[in-house]
Amino acid sequence: MTVLTEKQISALVDLRHVLHMRPEVSGEERETANRVARELETLGATRIWRDLGGHGVAAEFKGAEDGPTVLLRCELDGLPIHEISDLPYKSQTDGKGHLCGHDGHMVSMLGVATGLLERRPARGRLILLFQPAEETGAGAQAVIADPRWPELRSDYAFAYHNVPGRPLGEIGLRAGPGNCASRGMQILLEGKSSHAAAPEDGVSPAAALAVLMQELPKLGTGKIGENGFALSTLTHARLGEPAFGIAPGLGEVRATLRCMTDDRMEALVGAATGLVAQHTSDLSVDVSWHDVFYTVTNDADATDRARQVSARQGLVLNEMATPMRWSEDFGRFGTDGAKAAMLYIGAGVTQPQLHNPDYDFPDALIPIVSGLFYGIVEDILGVVSA
Repeated sequence: MTVLTEKQISALVDLRHVLHMRPEVSGEERETANRVARELETLGATRIWRDLGGHGVAAEFKGAEDGPTVLLRCELDGLPIHEISDLPYKSQTDGKGHLCGHDGHMVSMLGVATGLLERRPARGRLILLFQPAEETGAGAQAVIADPRWPELRSDYAFAYHNVPGRPLGEIGLRAGPGNCASRGMQILLEGKSSHAAAPEDGVSPAAALAVLMQELPKLGTGKIGENGFALSTLTHARLGEPAFGIAPGLGEVRATLRCMTDDRMEALVGAATGLVAQHTSDLSVDVSWHDVFYTVTNDADATDRARQVSARQGLVLNEMATPMRWSEDFGRFGTDGAKAAMLYIGAGVTQPQLHNPDYDFPDALIPIVSGLFYGIVEDILGVVSA
């Protein structure tokens, strides 16, 4: 569906390149938020909220009649990864890059607002949400915890992620679990250091660390798509100091736990903490959790609406048999009461993978996505001339 002129598409592409050059990581998205807010003002938003759950921005486009609220959500944050690229618009901030495509996600949603420049929802209201801190899993919950959130709470919520390796513009859909739950587990072990000539006078965490390194990955079960699926991935380990004269007293193990459902995650957390307790009785232990993501469970009605609009626009559909293994915090909006659906839109079969240092969002996707989400808004709220 074409809702944008060539001139508008070109301007959106230019804006994406500007955002790409100036990435800001989770919790630091101030300048990105400022730029987005300025764009929304130009596009005639009825109302704009700033500093939601950190640096989040939301804009309202209000219809003439009462009706439901539809929220379209995208992400502000980049990644703490050095971009390797010869692009003229590559990141100008060393060690940071838009290597997950959030620059393109933002511009796609601004494209929906651009399509509404001379139109408005016929009823209800459209909320565009530019969410902070998706990459850490903290942003959606922070937005919902903001005292102004009741002013924004929606009946429907939609979002998308671009998917490298799938044909450009293919629309992936899956009712039920769409993204896995995941969380980082950090295990700090403390014994007592000693001289390397007298290790018996200390308490080394080496044996416990070695066991945990072997046993934590064995907690994984099943295959993706099965309710019992679980994956435990060892990501980091450290023992003592890089020295020859010291028997170690400190150790650290990190793992990422991943499941298809939140119930399975609860059981996996219990198994992992039990494993730690079983093998560390002679040590002081501190277990902490980081980057906590809950399952994205896509509502059947919202997913079907996206399916019908995609079909009317002649887009290729991919009815996904299994969820994505990677995580997303968009699921929080569904558990808050909205009929929520995430779409998984192909970024090209040869596109570098998300978080690769040479990844770049494909500009050709912008008008496709803007047209699709405009169509979803039109399907639920109707659209009339302003």
